[in-house]
Amino acid sequence: MHSKPFDLISTEEDVTPFVLAAMQDTDNARLKEIVTALVKHLHAFIRETRPTEEEFEKGLKIVNSIGQASNDAHNEAVLYADILGLSTLIDLINNDGMQGETMSALLGPFYRGQAPKCGFGDSIVRSETPGPELILRGRVTDTDGQPIAGALLDVWQASPDGLYENQDTGQADHNLRGKFITDAKGRYEIHSVKPAGYPIPMDTPAGDLIRAQKRKPMRPAHVHFIVSAPKCKTLITQIFSDTEDALLNDVVFGAKQQISGNLVQREDGSFVCEYDFVLKPGIPTFPEPPIKGKAK
Repeated sequence: MHSKPFDLISTEEDVTPFVLAAMQDTDNARLKEIVTALVKHLHAFIRETRPTEEEFEKGLKIVNSIGQASNDAHNEAVLYADILGLSTLIDLINNDGMQGETMSALLGPFYRGQAPKCGFGDSIVRSETPGPELILRGRVTDTDGQPIAGALLDVWQASPDGLYENQDTGQADHNLRGKFITDAKGRYEIHSVKPAGYPIPMDTPAGDLIRAQKRKPMRPAHVHFIVSAPKCKTLITQIFSDTEDALLNDVVFGAKQQISGNLVQREDGSFVCEYDFVLKPGIPTFPEPPIKGKAK
């Protein structure tokens, strides 16, 4: 038995100081800073909302379901962060677009990396894909307007029926995905199909939340790009082309005015989008692909 009394947790006000004190010996200063703030805000959230035990259990089940819904062809954690606006907030904290560079946008949950290398003007259509042809062309420059030769553009998009190739066993491997290199004048040209808006996957925990909130599950039509070059900060962005309503109601809050492209229809029914990407000085870094392969 203890010879004298000592203080243990006995009220809700005692919990947070005990938890914070237990973490004080953390060697990693940044880890300590982040987890300390996390504990403070999580505990404040619980005190504000005062969940019942049943609600807490339901919340833990939702967290577990996010992991259970993820696999090599689907990353539910990224999707859930997207629909809560967390991904866009992180994006804007780290990429404010104020140094003359092209605005960034979300990586999204469907980037898988390892796209095939393509030549100037090649098509990324690798299997039968409905829709009018889209030609994307322009330049990659630095913030002084100088062309960047040899810049890499990693591009991907959903098919006009709303599915990325990793979601659709009927599409060829890496359909609508490719990597392009700019020429000596910093120019690129990519042939594809005109994208369409599409709903996020709704047979998931993210879909359950969207239905409960009575929100539209749609993303506006867009094409994804990762643009990189030596001595430049890597640009992760999307080029949008859709109605004002579709842009305003982007389910993942990713649409930005600065990266809305102008699609011009030609007499043969095809479309052309001319867009110049501007990279700012920095160290190239590359994201970890949220997925690795196709649905089976």
